[in-house]
Amino acid sequence: MQSQTILSSALLSLLAAGALGAASTAHAADKMAAPTSQKCYAVNAAYKNDCQSPGHSCAGQDSKARDPQAFVAVPTGLCAKIAGGSLTAGTAMTHDAMKKS
Repeated sequence: MQSQTILSSALLSLLAAGALGAASTAHAADKMAAPTSQKCYAVNAAYKNDCQSPGHSCAGQDSKARDPQAFVAVPTGLCAKIAGGSLTAGTAMTHDAMKKS
């Protein structure tokens, strides 16, 4: 009888450990699914945009530096710290306008 109790306790311990491991794995997957980058408009160098903009269809084709319609993917939160950067297309100041202000 005592061996059955020990076996039951061991089995319950393994089940509990498995449940805790599954819960922590699910939590880690939720953290990894969170976006780690965002689009930052008007901070690109010439021919260094990350995706399509008006006038072209692919990354690396924007000949205009700091184009308010072109974006570069940056770590979340960084765009607000870049002079002239914007989270929306077309609202960022141009490089010449920043010089004048």
